Amino acid sequence: MTPDEVVDGLRAIRARISEMTPLTAAQRTALRNGIRTSNPVLQASINAIGALDIVSQAVGQPAEEVRQLADESNRWTAVEDELRMMLNGVSGANLMRRHRLAFIASQAHSIGTRLARDPANAILVPYVEEVTRLKSFRRRRKAAPAPASPPASAPTADPEDEGSSTSEST
Repeated sequence: MTPDEVVDGLRAIRARISEMTPLTAAQRTALRNGIRTSNPVLQASINAIGALDIVSQAVGQPAEEVRQLADESNRWTAVEDELRMMLNGVSGANLMRRHRLAFIASQAHSIGTRLARDPANAILVPYVEEVTRLKSFRRRRKAAPAPASPPASAPTADPEDEGSSTSEST
């Protein structure tokens, strides 16, 4: 498949999924912190809902619907796992592509530099110079931040006021 076909397919799948809720990192953390319930506790709670109608009424859900929600949650967890594995695989393959491209570019520059020394290959000189120029930007260090001004510990006296302050303080 081409990347465009994969993107189109993923978008088509996303459009068919009824419950998609993008969350911010803070929302995700808050929700995760609120679900510290083990599966045995969850199952026992569902059983309590089914044991007495008043519990089901208080919760607002019958036990069977809660069981279906738990089952659906578990099945969507499998989807999450598969999507993570797919993303990891696609990301790894793309990293390998970028590594291969960097290697090819390095080879091209190295070969071009050697060939550009021969006047017969003068057409390569501007390309080699441009790559060298662009690489030099990457190697340059960022300018160091300007040193912070020293904290003002005491106000400095105005030269015109120097003589008057000493005689007044005594």
